[in-house]
Amino acid sequence: AQYGKENMVIARCIVREEHPDNERFASDCEKWFGMPITNLINEKFDGSIYKVFESRKYIAGIAGAPCTLELKKAVRLAFQLPTDKHVFGYCAEEQDRWDHFLDANNVDAVSPLIERGIEHSDCLAMLKNAGIELPAMYKLGYQHNNCMGCVKGGAGYWNKIRIDFPEMFNRMATVSRKFGARIVKVGDTRVFLGDLPEGVGDYQKEPEIQCGIFCHMAEQEIAA
Repeated sequence: AQYGKENMVIARCIVREEHPDNERFASDCEKWFGMPITNLINEKFDGSIYKVFESRKYIAGIAGAPCTLELKKAVRLAFQLPTDKHVFGYCAEEQDRWDHFLDANNVDAVSPLIERGIEHSDCLAMLKNAGIELPAMYKLGYQHNNCMGCVKGGAGYWNKIRIDFPEMFNRMATVSRKFGARIVKVGDTRVFLGDLPEGVGDYQKEPEIQCGIFCHMAEQEIAA
């Protein structure tokens, strides 16, 4: 409504390990927008976090997670034009993150949700009012619609993944051990995912998992 449909491109980065219900959700949103969604994918890795891990022989550490860089940031950079105005979905409660992003990135960007004081819960309510069923990950009780097994998750998160998506849990446990990545903490100790005791952790009390451009930018600052 603000910029005119003829000037807009709605872009989505495909990640294979996201829940398959995201395809249904995207289709519902296309009908709501009255516009197509342009799907972007890193063809070198076929959009898969595991192909990134295998190529890099690295899963996560002080430099962050390479899946975000390869499957999201690199894809966006290859697609965007120098004249683009970027519209990001930061919510009103993310004002600090948004300010940090603007300080660290030389892009012409706006966040209409922040401008209008719209919070994450408001977005979910707007979808409900539009008759759009929430993505499956939200309905299963996850705070964000990330992969079915995000390397940035805590003990409680991974024990929930173990219950909801046991195949994805086992796959990540195998690959993380292969590359020597102790991706989960039990108390103050990092352990291999396969050694995580069942029932440990409280997902609802753990920090929210963020997986996006801002995360990669911040992780690169830490590693520098």
